[in-house]
Amino acid sequence: MGSARQDGKSAAAFRTISEVSDELNVPQHVLRFWETKFTQVRPMKRGGGRRYYRPEDIELLRGIRDLLYQEGFTIRGVQKLLREGGVAALENGAPSGASVAGQVAPALKPEKDQALRDILGELQELSQLLKEK
Repeated sequence: MGSARQDGKSAAAFRTISEVSDELNVPQHVLRFWETKFTQVRPMKRGGGRRYYRPEDIELLRGIRDLLYQEGFTIRGVQKLLREGGVAALENGAPSGASVAGQVAPALKPEKDQALRDILGELQELSQLLKEK
């Protein structure tokens, strides 16, 4: 169980930003930033602007964190996933067989892929020549 469960609160209890930060191992300022980037993240705010996260908010944040930090998605890629598949898309993870790049931009055409590989080869040769000098 996560550390937030060890504090005596029920699984359905609301959590403060500090508790969510500890549970997800994400700094508080990152959680506040994600609120500006992902409109689906909407904690309740009480007097003085204090945030209270519902269990579904925490699961959404966990999904966002996993896609960004473990799967290598960009913020734009996660936004697109949420826009196209809704919050359920995070519960199900990335579409099966989809690459991270496929969530952010269309795949390269084979001729462009080969051109980039050629350029990379040339850069590696130049790097080797510079090392020899």
